[in-house]
Amino acid sequence: MSVRPRTHRPFSARAAACAALACVGAAEILLAMNSAKPPAARVQEVTDTVHGVRIADPYRWLEDGSSNEVRAWVDGQNAWAEALLGARPGRAGVRERLGRLLAIGTIGTPDVRGDLYFFTRREGTQNQPILYVRQGLKGQDRVLVDPNPLSPDGTATIDWWFPSRDGKLLAYGISTAGDEKSTLRVRDTATGRDLPDVIPHTRYCSLGWVPDGSGFYYTRYPTPGSVPAGQENYNRRVFHHRLGDDPANDPLVFGADRKPEEIIEIDLSADGRWLTAVIYDGWARTDLFVSDRKAQSPTFTAVAQGLDAIFTGGVVHGILYVRTNFEAPRYRLLAIDPSKPGRDGWKTLIPQGAPVLDDARVVGGTIVARLMQQASSRVVLYDRDGRRLTEIPLPALGTVDSISGEPDGKEVFFGFSSYTVPPRVERIDLATKTASTWQKVTADVDLSRLEVKQVFYPSKDGTKVSMFVVGRKGLALDGSNPTLLYGYGGFNVSQTPGFSRSLVLWLERGGVYAEANLRGGGEYGEDWHRAGMLDRKQNVFDDYIAAAEWLIAKKYTRSDRLAIYGGSNGGLLVGAALTQRPDLFKAVVCAVPLLDMLRYQNFQIARLWVPEYGSAEDAAQFKYLYAYSPYHHVKKGTAYPATLLTTADSDSRVDPMHARKMAALLQASTSSDRPILLRTETRAGHGAGKPLSKQIDEAADVYGFLIWQLGLEMKRDLAPEPYPESGSNATKAGGDRS
Repeated sequence: MSVRPRTHRPFSARAAACAALACVGAAEILLAMNSAKPPAARVQEVTDTVHGVRIADPYRWLEDGSSNEVRAWVDGQNAWAEALLGARPGRAGVRERLGRLLAIGTIGTPDVRGDLYFFTRREGTQNQPILYVRQGLKGQDRVLVDPNPLSPDGTATIDWWFPSRDGKLLAYGISTAGDEKSTLRVRDTATGRDLPDVIPHTRYCSLGWVPDGSGFYYTRYPTPGSVPAGQENYNRRVFHHRLGDDPANDPLVFGADRKPEEIIEIDLSADGRWLTAVIYDGWARTDLFVSDRKAQSPTFTAVAQGLDAIFTGGVVHGILYVRTNFEAPRYRLLAIDPSKPGRDGWKTLIPQGAPVLDDARVVGGTIVARLMQQASSRVVLYDRDGRRLTEIPLPALGTVDSISGEPDGKEVFFGFSSYTVPPRVERIDLATKTASTWQKVTADVDLSRLEVKQVFYPSKDGTKVSMFVVGRKGLALDGSNPTLLYGYGGFNVSQTPGFSRSLVLWLERGGVYAEANLRGGGEYGEDWHRAGMLDRKQNVFDDYIAAAEWLIAKKYTRSDRLAIYGGSNGGLLVGAALTQRPDLFKAVVCAVPLLDMLRYQNFQIARLWVPEYGSAEDAAQFKYLYAYSPYHHVKKGTAYPATLLTTADSDSRVDPMHARKMAALLQASTSSDRPILLRTETRAGHGAGKPLSKQIDEAADVYGFLIWQLGLEMKRDLAPEPYPESGSNATKAGGDRS
């Protein structure tokens, strides 16, 4: 049981990076190379009156991605971007170096079932991670699910997977082209063959096997056509499936009376008795229910309902462990009797402390807690009564993720990485309370030349904000360093130090990287999150702009050597920074972004995000959305920075219309000669499951654009020889955060 279950979030701060370029014809590129301007977008006279305010939307027609006119315009934009980016000096060398860096392998934290270890790994030039099973801690690895042969372009990917309690069966989801619309299948672990059971519409599936392996509880979405148009993106419900049955007849277990936009996650206790359901209404509030499945007529009893707080949990050995920020914004851990879950019976095991209680898992009678202190992870062990036992030393300021272990197990696994520590999987022996490395990335780069600093700076309203700054040791603070500032600031997502393969290219060429822990994230608890959502969203933008101003004031860089980069909710962030302070930055990378905040809720799954942003359909919320919506604050005649907007035509989270409309408006409005580029990838989505080949193309264009705009092409003193290479690039380990 994980106190924080495998919960879908609409954005992943780094996994939601920009999409790779679509293939365009040679004739289109030649035509674009001979043009000094991108293809123009026609202006359409569309005006809405929203709560008494008249609002022009001259590029409304670009919302229709199925239109032949839109497709032709996008093809022309792709050709123009490729003509400019492809002609830059040193592009081939940048792409070759990135190809080697991104070929460093990945390793996932294992799920343990007895003596079976299930985990993913990608090696060398494989497009997608493969799911392996290993018998015994040091046994031989065997391929269980390999998605690479399933699509010729390498876009088939494993979205999620759940081994049965005895490890004999595996439920897993496959999607293609980055759309994340999984189809569930069941594989026999021993034979590697699939059972006949196939269940579509299982995007972001949450699943719990019954103990005898005869079936499972799971979540799925409606069949398109069975609900009104667009509602197949919502109405996630819980069903029970018995192996061999027709999924169309699977009984509905929970969710019939819940709001369509709620997200339901489930957890089933190891003995199969207690089924918990966590219902997310946005990213600041949940309801929690528990059901005794051994009862004659099982029903769901509310543990926490209607409270303005987060509750997540599951039952281990008859105790419901709940992590909550109710009356504890930095979270605490509760122990509850699931048969009598009333508030008068709640017992606090781990009280709120100065660090954020970021996660907890009960393994072998030990509570393994992940704490977050000043935006960096710690791992602390407690006994079952909440008494502190010991802290597990970590190699550096970094990120711990994916804690795993069995309720009766004797070992715990967790992933770790930092800016200068490639990913590794650590194993804790619960008998000795010591950790050792199970597997790790072997990266062919010398990261010892780099230095990580954590700094604090004041935001516009005086709030102290933390930021990590990474660069070469002995960095000269003379204002000349090409600097890339990253941010996210939303959905309770924490930006903590993690390894990025593509970022190594930037750092080894003399660039500086800064990552700010903006309000809206989870780095400092729920108060920090709420200080950057809804009507306080402007705080996030102020924090980001203040970070840029601090870097300039402290002479790390200057405006003409400063670039900003963000994806998804981070794309909204850099879009707001671009329109509010166009003078502050030389270049902007705005990836898979939200930018039209008055109409965003009408597309894809965006109604899920209304609790975080608000909706223009509400008069009060309209006021603050309109006050910062980037698309509505582009001003004719403003000298905008060079901007690269990226999107993907299979993005089923953030609709590509945002990037299209913003690109057209910026191109028509800017008074500078700096390029405004739009890059649209085909057969790719929001970022998840992107094949290695597309990752390399994407990174080459993004970093090629940044190197061009910040002058690293000409500054040979900032582009020394790459770090010395040694060994093979096909390694056994490593997960990348970008």
